[in-house]
Amino acid sequence: MNVLYEEEGEFKVGAVLSQGPASYQVESPHGRRSKVKAAHVLLSFERPSGAELLAEARKFADGLDTGFLWECRKGAEFGVQELARDYVGREPAPVETAGVLLKLQSAPMYFYRRGRGRYQAAPEETLKLALAGVEKKRRLQERIAGWAERLARFECPPEVAALREELLYAPDRGKPETKALEQACAQTALSAARLFERCGLLPDSEAYHLGRFLHEFHPQGERFPAHEAPAVPADLPLAEAAAFSLDDVGTTEIDDAFSLTRISDEELRIGIHIAAPALAFAPGSGLDAIARERLSTAYMPGRKFTMLPEDAIAALSLDEGGQSTRLERVRIAANLRHSQLDALNDAFERGRPGGTLGFPFEEELHALWRFASAQEARRGKPPVAPTHQDYVFQVEQGRVTIGLRRRGSPLDKLVSELMILANATWGELLAGRDIAAIYRVQAAGKVRMSVYAEAHEGLGVGTYAWFTSPLRRYVDLVNQWQLVAALRGRRAAFARNSEGLLAALRAFEVVASRYEEHQRALEQYWCLRWLIQERVGECDATVLRENLARLDGLPLVVRVPSMPPLEPGSRVRLALEPPDLIERQVQCSWRGQARS
Repeated sequence: MNVLYEEEGEFKVGAVLSQGPASYQVESPHGRRSKVKAAHVLLSFERPSGAELLAEARKFADGLDTGFLWECRKGAEFGVQELARDYVGREPAPVETAGVLLKLQSAPMYFYRRGRGRYQAAPEETLKLALAGVEKKRRLQERIAGWAERLARFECPPEVAALREELLYAPDRGKPETKALEQACAQTALSAARLFERCGLLPDSEAYHLGRFLHEFHPQGERFPAHEAPAVPADLPLAEAAAFSLDDVGTTEIDDAFSLTRISDEELRIGIHIAAPALAFAPGSGLDAIARERLSTAYMPGRKFTMLPEDAIAALSLDEGGQSTRLERVRIAANLRHSQLDALNDAFERGRPGGTLGFPFEEELHALWRFASAQEARRGKPPVAPTHQDYVFQVEQGRVTIGLRRRGSPLDKLVSELMILANATWGELLAGRDIAAIYRVQAAGKVRMSVYAEAHEGLGVGTYAWFTSPLRRYVDLVNQWQLVAALRGRRAAFARNSEGLLAALRAFEVVASRYEEHQRALEQYWCLRWLIQERVGECDATVLRENLARLDGLPLVVRVPSMPPLEPGSRVRLALEPPDLIERQVQCSWRGQARS
């Protein structure tokens, strides 16, 4: 005897070897023996064999009309044997019963299962809705297949083109347009960006990479919303000192400036002047909402996206010839730029053997540098590693210039040390008055942000809070509101456990990290553009580890699979293939040791 039984949702057959009161010992057509509960057996038969029964039952099921079966049994619950008997008009053969069973099992929209071998026809309205859903899905799959076929021929359907930004940067895999694009990418072995490029929808590689940043942070456009103008107080006293700033070329948000006033033969007064947007608009204002949303200025080669609108920056930046609002006003006499003062760095390091060079504020800069050097010695730690290198990108009309700015130079140290002094001093002031602030804390080599004043071991100071870039960083603006309240003897805007303060801290950490990722990506892109622009086919590089090396003169790390094992720091010569600006990569091969 043979049996047809159900096991783990599948119909199986086997020859009965022995039979007990509640179970069978059966052997499958493949020779596997197993114990089957009697309650799981749906049909017993002598002929044909189990394998033949399933094969014939499938053929019989293929000839059955599901709709006709549903019409035959609308309403009440029924057994498979009953339906098979009604269908054939006699006692059904095993193959016929098994065929009806397979047909019912394959049509869950038409028949609901009510137990082993028992079913109930779906209600008519429910069935209509289910069939309509199936038809809708079928038409959608046809549309997806049609879009994918056109994309594979590099013809972009308008429905897909309309979602280009989303599909490139944040695709929703549930959307049919995304599925069509994924199918086309699989067929053509191209990335989404490459496929759009072949379709003529990605003509500008720079715009593609910059678009990723814009899509994430400015999906509605980079323009600022309507806002009130900052209300700059006019009743503050004017400081006697004339201040000057020192920044990179292209800096428009001038947050800080310096002054030097001789009080006596033995005494100098050093002024560290910080722009004060906290005096021009309050927490909860429209400008605060803009700053809280952006949280920081984002810097990209050739572009930047400021935290505050241009009119606010113009009113509050420490620009030459204007007056910048603090708890006092200070006249800004000059905006100096690092690139114009390179000769001073060398002269200061050599002890100014040739006397003065005639630069504006040269004597003040020299005195401030000596003061900064003393501050660094007092802290016992440099603000940055002496070997740290920064690169300056300038992009004009599609051409890029990449220059090296050495950290730790006299003028760089001047700015760094005075900013550390201000941030540490004001952080200590707020901590001493038990007024909340957002601090930078470093312990055991780990840097984190906190609302509690703790030491920054890397800088060698007891407290360190950001105050000196309130036009560019939201945490500095928050801290400045707290500082202004302290100096005026008023209640601070934020308590230490306030959601506004903690939310600003958390959001800034996330956004700052994402901004840095986008900045690195755009810098990598412009490094590749520079290689193309300068027609670089070979380049010296320094080995970092294993098969990674940094190209000379560029902040660009490349992978060199052909490079033999070498010690970090080894100098090598590499051959470069034409860079891929879409994928932001360049293929490199090892040529040998770098030329001396």
